[in-house]
Amino acid sequence: MRALIISHQKELYYLYNLETKETVPAKARGKFRLIGTNPKVGDYVEYRMMDDNTAYIVDVEERHNDLIRPNIANVDQALLLFSVKHPDFNTNLLDRFLAIRTFNNIPCVIIYTKWDLLNEEEAKAMQKICEYYQSIGYPYLAYSTKAPSPHTIEDIKVVIKGKISVITGQSGVGKSSLINCLVPHLNIKTAEISYALGRGKHTTRHVELIPMYNGWVADTPGFGIVDFDSMNEMDLAHSFVEFFEASANCRFNSCLHQDEPGCAVKEKVGTSILPSRYENYLLFLEEISKLRKW
Repeated sequence: MRALIISHQKELYYLYNLETKETVPAKARGKFRLIGTNPKVGDYVEYRMMDDNTAYIVDVEERHNDLIRPNIANVDQALLLFSVKHPDFNTNLLDRFLAIRTFNNIPCVIIYTKWDLLNEEEAKAMQKICEYYQSIGYPYLAYSTKAPSPHTIEDIKVVIKGKISVITGQSGVGKSSLINCLVPHLNIKTAEISYALGRGKHTTRHVELIPMYNGWVADTPGFGIVDFDSMNEMDLAHSFVEFFEASANCRFNSCLHQDEPGCAVKEKVGTSILPSRYENYLLFLEEISKLRKW
């Protein structure tokens, strides 16, 4: 029988039978430990019922993408939640998330939260940033759970309909609050922002797929650090999509857009390339270089 893993807690996997629409608790066969690949949330699997009415996962279908943090597979899109204020908008963390998700071939939609906290001047400046990211392939929604905003909860419902989405981003930006607005009866626990740290407390304990509008949404543990463990310098350069497009005009095919002469990317910084994107790229490049030395 074919199913989707919608939750994993300790030794038990919870499977959604794609034919009967029932949820079945199951265990994984020992063979998965031997091959070093355990089933995870988002996997499509085959399972069997034993004589004692215990279910066992016997096979895992090939994944079309595979994330470690959050620990989930086969994601159709990532919804990246970033607050525009409290905590302040963090371009470094956004660019980090975008690079890693792009490297993993996961389309991204940016949801800017707490829009109601901006004054008119701040909203205009933020709008320009939103439009820049949209112009390079990352659509956005500007949203607030507490006041009128450019987009509404109905717009978010349209985005998630029929897809497996992972909600992730900066801690304390309202991930659980958003899910509660989408499906109020879930009543997912939320936490106040820590003023000392400027970030939220982690309230979600495990990855779980929640059925929502003919699709699934993953509520994932809050986190603020994402590493480039599986990426090299060229992977990073290719994952900054507007850099990759401009690099066709670089003098050298292996240009990393640092000090190389004839770099078409550097020439566009400040005009068609957002300066903060380039600054963050250089920081990430240095980080990856240090990682590869170990």
